Amino acid sequence: MPPVPQHQHGFEQPSIWQKSEMGAMMGGGVGLTIGFIFGSWSIIRHGSGPRGFMATLSQYMLSSAATFSFFLAIGSVIRSDSPLALRMEAMQLQMAASNPILRSKVQSAHLIRARWAEERAARSNN
Repeated sequence: MPPVPQHQHGFEQPSIWQKSEMGAMMGGGVGLTIGFIFGSWSIIRHGSGPRGFMATLSQYMLSSAATFSFFLAIGSVIRSDSPLALRMEAMQLQMAASNPILRSKVQSAHLIRARWAEERAARSNN
């Protein structure tokens, strides 16, 4: 399998740190929105309590934003470190060279059977 190129189409891929920052920013935005919705609903339903409307709503929003941004940042790092993503990119590069879109189902089935036969032969030789 050929190595995955680091530069595609003239631009550099974002680093893991940049991906984690993007995940944290998206999580923060989602968390603020969810915190506003649920905080407002809680205040309407139960009242604002002794701290007041703004303090209660801001606590809901900030705690929700912190939670979402933390988990989305971690999720984006885990997703970017996945070896599956590298394999998928390498497979797409290989498939682009052989133009699989123009193959028929019968041709694809023959290719798969030929690969299986090669794998069986390689296993029997070992």
